[in-house]
Amino acid sequence: MLEELKQKVFEANEMLPRYGLVTFTWGNVSEIDRKAGLIVIKPSGVKYENMKAEDMVVVDMEGNVVEGEYKPSSDMPTHLELYKAYPKIGGIVHTHSDYATSWAQAGRSIPCYGTTQADYVYGEVPCTRCLRAEEIANEYEKNTGLVIIETFNKHNIDPQAVPTVLCKNHGAFVWGKNADEAVHNAVVLEKISKMAYQSEVLNAHIVPAPQELQNKHYYRKHGENAYYGQG
Repeated sequence: MLEELKQKVFEANEMLPRYGLVTFTWGNVSEIDRKAGLIVIKPSGVKYENMKAEDMVVVDMEGNVVEGEYKPSSDMPTHLELYKAYPKIGGIVHTHSDYATSWAQAGRSIPCYGTTQADYVYGEVPCTRCLRAEEIANEYEKNTGLVIIETFNKHNIDPQAVPTVLCKNHGAFVWGKNADEAVHNAVVLEKISKMAYQSEVLNAHIVPAPQELQNKHYYRKHGENAYYGQG
């Protein structure tokens, strides 16, 4: 079942250690087949060096395992909530990459200090509130997804324009039109997280890049009249 998608998700998961985004098994990638209403996701706790395409787990939109020898990633309920809330999301990545997680642990959104971030994210990378005790105790992973959605709704953030979020005291969730694009965006997030940290070290009085510059870089790549690249 969904053998091609399993291969894609496997290869996307394999990119996480290749780009230095995960330590041990601290991350996962999924992709959804919207027509089938099924999601393929990394198995929980399986080492990347031992993993095979056939180890990927297929779940339905309620989180029931449809096919697979292993349990799905423990973060699967978070993925589910994001897929349900945002129909244009096709792939999701979760990591505890060093710099992005440092911002999450600090409870800080990442300001847009330059054009590198503006090329991918319209504005800052938001950080959620910390989950409440009852949210942690009951359906923790589902509530992680819900607090992401709450954050985007509260601040009127478009998940297409801001394809990433930091979960306070936890780590990053990143998405895209498919698993490959989600991994690409996760690599970018780690890079801009590092750049923002270094920028603040170099200049304690730094302020975000001018809005006109942010707009130029975001819209030349993503706007109606985008002209970046070969089309």
